[in-house]
Amino acid sequence: MSLVADVPATGRDGDAGRSGDLRLEAVTKEFASFTAVRSLDLVVPQGSFFALLGPSGCGKTTTLRMVAGLETPTSGRILLGDREITADKPYKRPVNTVFQSYALFPHLDIAENVAFGLRRRGVKDTDKQVSDMLDLVELTGQAKKKPGQLSGGQQQRVALARALINRPEVLLLDEPLGALDLKLRRGMQIELKRIQTEVGLTFVHVTHDQEEAMTMADTVAVMNGGVIEQMGAPAALYDNPRSTFVANFLGQSNLLAGEILGPDGDVVRVNVHGTTVSIPGDRAHADGADGWVGVRPEKVMIAEVGGEIDAPGNRFTGGVVSDVSFVGVSTQYLVRMPWGQEMMVFEQNTGRRPILAVGTPVDLSWRPEYAFLLDASQDASAGTDEPDA
Repeated sequence: MSLVADVPATGRDGDAGRSGDLRLEAVTKEFASFTAVRSLDLVVPQGSFFALLGPSGCGKTTTLRMVAGLETPTSGRILLGDREITADKPYKRPVNTVFQSYALFPHLDIAENVAFGLRRRGVKDTDKQVSDMLDLVELTGQAKKKPGQLSGGQQQRVALARALINRPEVLLLDEPLGALDLKLRRGMQIELKRIQTEVGLTFVHVTHDQEEAMTMADTVAVMNGGVIEQMGAPAALYDNPRSTFVANFLGQSNLLAGEILGPDGDVVRVNVHGTTVSIPGDRAHADGADGWVGVRPEKVMIAEVGGEIDAPGNRFTGGVVSDVSFVGVSTQYLVRMPWGQEMMVFEQNTGRRPILAVGTPVDLSWRPEYAFLLDASQDASAGTDEPDA
């Protein structure tokens, strides 16, 4: 199956010399003991911000390294527009990479670090280009400092400027924010998206961080076991996952075992432990007799037994609050249901009512349009045990 990122090309006017879309055709990479990438077909439109998201070992970094020329595919082709680059040496590809380790030269000042690639190619008058690039990454006043005098976020921007000044057709980002603390990382997410929008280049970003991918990318491809499980706009993947792996890896999900009763107009009816629930037809991805009814924790409404719930869906009774976590903007509940499963409920802290205590009997409900249905043959725990990346 060919996967095409469903976003418009946003390359700037005047970029007619650029080759175009990045394409991978039936790309496979085999190592001695395992296959890292399996017959991958992928199109990344020119000018888009594209994220490869997945746990450690899923094949995302190997895919990036093949595009960069640091690994050679076992089979398949890699193209930029009409130009095949599968066997090209890394330095002959119009591609640059920014790694998690900044790899700046500590003895050179910031301006000299940024100019390094140009001077290596014999460009003598670099001052204007360096000045423009430092302005782009908002480091104009830091030009004469050494890398050791800058913060981690500033060093990452220097590394980005050094890559962009070479005007690559594709910029590859390999876990570029992994070494930053949480506050810096969130700030750099916004900065990276701003810079990509301004320069209009194709960015391919590899990460295991779901928030990072969803914050920056136009399109996210979720990888698992060397293949892409699902690809699309961040909101579409989150709201309408097509596999248990995507449902669990991209956020958190409640997955409830159910017996599929069949279609009823534009919805599918499912019996969940004695309660019939409705799933929109375009969110039903199961063909068998049984399935997993999925609903995100923040979509589940909770109330004390018999209390009002602002959700016109089916009501589940007999729950008991088993755990309460206050996390500032929301309170996260675990609710043990009569059939023994604990459901997650995230409720925004609006102050409308006191936080429910452990042991409180409660009812749960959700709006039918927020649920999704997955095939029962899939592992309900897939994507929940992410190894450290």
